[in-house]
Amino acid sequence: MNFYEKDELLQDILKESLDDELFSWADKQLREFGALCATEIDERAAHTDREGQPRLIKYNRFGEDQSYVWLNEGYKKTVEETYGRGIVGYVHKEIPDLGKKGNYLYSFAQGYLLSQTEPGFYCPVTLTMATAYLLDRYADSSLKEKYLPHVASTGEEELYEGATFLTERQGGSDVGANETKAILDNGVYRLYGEKYFASNAGACGVATVLARKEGASKGTKGLSLFLVPWRKEDGGIREGISIRRLKDKLGVRAVPSAEVVFEGAEAFQIGEGERGFYYMMEALNLSRICNAVASIGIMRRAYSEAFQYATERNAFGNILIQYPMVQDTLVELCVKLEAEVISVFELVKLYDDWCTGGSTKEKDGLLRLLIALLKAETAEEAIHFSHEAIEMHGGNGYIEDFVTPRLLRDAQVLTVWEGTANILGLEVLRLFSKYEMDKIFLGKMSVDLGYLGRNSKTRDLVVKLEEIIGELEEELDAFRKLDSNEKTRRVKGLQKKMVVVYEAVKLLERASKGEERDIVVATIYVNHHLGPVFSKPGERWTLSEGKLLLGLESE
Repeated sequence: MNFYEKDELLQDILKESLDDELFSWADKQLREFGALCATEIDERAAHTDREGQPRLIKYNRFGEDQSYVWLNEGYKKTVEETYGRGIVGYVHKEIPDLGKKGNYLYSFAQGYLLSQTEPGFYCPVTLTMATAYLLDRYADSSLKEKYLPHVASTGEEELYEGATFLTERQGGSDVGANETKAILDNGVYRLYGEKYFASNAGACGVATVLARKEGASKGTKGLSLFLVPWRKEDGGIREGISIRRLKDKLGVRAVPSAEVVFEGAEAFQIGEGERGFYYMMEALNLSRICNAVASIGIMRRAYSEAFQYATERNAFGNILIQYPMVQDTLVELCVKLEAEVISVFELVKLYDDWCTGGSTKEKDGLLRLLIALLKAETAEEAIHFSHEAIEMHGGNGYIEDFVTPRLLRDAQVLTVWEGTANILGLEVLRLFSKYEMDKIFLGKMSVDLGYLGRNSKTRDLVVKLEEIIGELEEELDAFRKLDSNEKTRRVKGLQKKMVVVYEAVKLLERASKGEERDIVVATIYVNHHLGPVFSKPGERWTLSEGKLLLGLESE
């Protein structure tokens, strides 16, 4: 079993997007990692979820507060194997075999494979990626030189996993209500306050923390960003940091999430004072892409489990996959999965370009819009796919001996982490108002569709999409005339339609290359999500098309 070798779509995306040298290296790495994810890491993930969850050992034998978080040995082995392959490091430093840096596309391909088996562990990886981003982009040279080599370690330095502590009890998503203070004491900043949902606490080597300096303004504008080293050289926790308790979570049990108390912890300012919220929002955009990658990883595993079970389980005299209703379910999942994977990795490529090619108002706005749209959509679909996989298994799907219950429990947090659907809706409204991203989005979709032309194989689909984009333009024109309350009520429905248009365009771009299977995928997607392209009432696809996608022989 190998998650990478069984995923031809992922291989095609990487081959089309990476230069030959980087693809050759990444292909070898991901084949090895895909095998690990499907076997050893999967076994460790099940153990961690059931018997090996992180534990807080609050006091040492003398009754002193040590706030030590115990992690099982299998989890530590996964840490070593994952970071050692550069999931964080090779974004920020050269790959020794190539003499040049990698990129986020390789990193997220690795994260996609990892999330098929352990989305809980992908959370600490995400936090470490965000910490490395903040250090690399905004820390002064001395802070960067001291800590970035550890955060970006692939084995040559001691690894310092990262963390980003935002949430406080009184505010939650309202970060502007944060009360943690940064007091300057003899030239050194010390933090005082609490962080209520601090993931990777006790496992991290450093944490990035938002705090308010004395005299700073209220709200988000008064927040500064600090780096807080977690451990002393002897491995013990630094003075001024303690863990009150670990959260007992529904899912993603591999990551220790804690209530952290700062009582004079030493901290180092990152970047300019009172710019911390803006720095953290940039890191949050990265984390939201990670969230989408974790979601499509769960979707892929849920689909794979459902498909495999359907080809093995005998019921009422037939194998499950021989039943039309089962085939319809699997076809719908297959098509939506491909649409989401293609769209998310297209987003990753845009993010790589944004990181290396500089920003403009239009690029910034479009990137933020697509991140918000796809984060919300993929998180919801991860839950839906997990539900469908459980239903395909019947009673077995509800039993913890199978992976399906864990997929559903882990998927549920993805709608909450990095911004709920409501928070993302408000982000979309801000982008409409500030950047007119509704108009820019429509313009881009029209231009992208125009590049496809109208060859004989995709003509009907292109015409259909042109009609839908015209309808969406009318809806957005009417939306702009609403008052603010009505806009907040209706924005999520508009988001959904924008996502469907975007994914349909991306599928059509792939179908325009002429491969029969890709044309079938695009046709089924448009028929199912945007209304029938062809005239037969109620017909979404033919049985032969469904069998093509499922790898079955046509009659």
